[in-house]
Amino acid sequence: MTVWDDLVGQERVSEQLAAAARDADAFVTAAASDAPPPEASRMTHAWLFTGPPGAGRNQAARAFAAALQCVSPDRALGGVPGCGFCDGCHTALVGTHADVSTVAAVGAEILVKDMRDTVRKSFTAPANGRWQVILVEDAERLNEKSANAVLKAVEEPAPRTVWLLCAPSVEDVLPTIRSRCRHLVLSTPSVEAVANMLVRREGIEPDVAASVARATQGHVDRARRLATDPAARARRASVLKLPQRVEDVGGALRAAQELVDAAAEDAKQLAEEMDGKETEDLKAALGAAQGGRLPRGTAGVVKDLEDMQKRRRTRTQRDSLDVALADLTSFYRDVLALQLGSRIALANTDAEDALERLARSSTPESTLRRIEAIAACGEALDRNVAPLLAVEAMTMALRAG
Repeated sequence: MTVWDDLVGQERVSEQLAAAARDADAFVTAAASDAPPPEASRMTHAWLFTGPPGAGRNQAARAFAAALQCVSPDRALGGVPGCGFCDGCHTALVGTHADVSTVAAVGAEILVKDMRDTVRKSFTAPANGRWQVILVEDAERLNEKSANAVLKAVEEPAPRTVWLLCAPSVEDVLPTIRSRCRHLVLSTPSVEAVANMLVRREGIEPDVAASVARATQGHVDRARRLATDPAARARRASVLKLPQRVEDVGGALRAAQELVDAAAEDAKQLAEEMDGKETEDLKAALGAAQGGRLPRGTAGVVKDLEDMQKRRRTRTQRDSLDVALADLTSFYRDVLALQLGSRIALANTDAEDALERLARSSTPESTLRRIEAIAACGEALDRNVAPLLAVEAMTMALRAG
């Protein structure tokens, strides 16, 4: 099973990346034998992957990184780089390859201090003699300083360095950066493609796979999580009941509080899983005995880790709220489809009774206003409005219709 098998519904992009990986492999082979490099190459030093949420931008970039690091002997026999089984592919895919560095937003932004070491590493030769790959998963979250650091590195890259930037759209990246990248656009996979992937790769029952693929409208990661995580299904069921609980002011405010509390609990669970181990590992690396005091001059390092963990908790809470807002938008989209007599397939067939009831008791105009209120909540969260205030404003608007 090759690295390209994880790219659901992205055959055209897979073909382009596979061709570039073959040319990259030919370049490395020629350099190792002192032969002249290929004259024409589809490989370049910087790539920009864009597409809607759930299309698989990060997965495509990581699959390409794995293909660039592939060391399968089949390549010499005409095999395509990216076998998925060799040490190079495996370590790149799981995130432990020495020459694949990943940068992701911990908080609302990628700070320049988060990029400094990575940019410095991009100018060094790869440890295994193939490629130094820098994968930036949330390029739209680069702030001014960190974006300028990336720009300088992309302008004059080392000969064997490849930058892979992922963002929702090309407009989310500085023009000076995107003009130096080869742009690949991923599309939202079809519901059928996602359902087939869940059956084939995860062993999910076809009926369940079809249901969660329809519910997430082609969002691969969310579909996989809904199919495999009972807690995620329970949270979604709770969110879909929210429109029925905002009939009075008290119900609207309680629903908002519960939604924010559930997101905070998600962040807390992640923190409990990761923060303690990270802190203990850091203290051990700094030479502190178990339960003992830190060596002099190392308190600042621990403080930096604590700041990063705090930003991650905030980001996790926001991501959880984003999922809830997407589910609510999907619910009211189905209501609007019923009100307008549209023939499009409903996403939330498991809540069809509630959809029909709300469609009969309201108008298309009020449904549109409710969808706008959900979008306004997302924009308020983007502006760092306190989550409870933003969600309360939304639930009150849902009540008013």
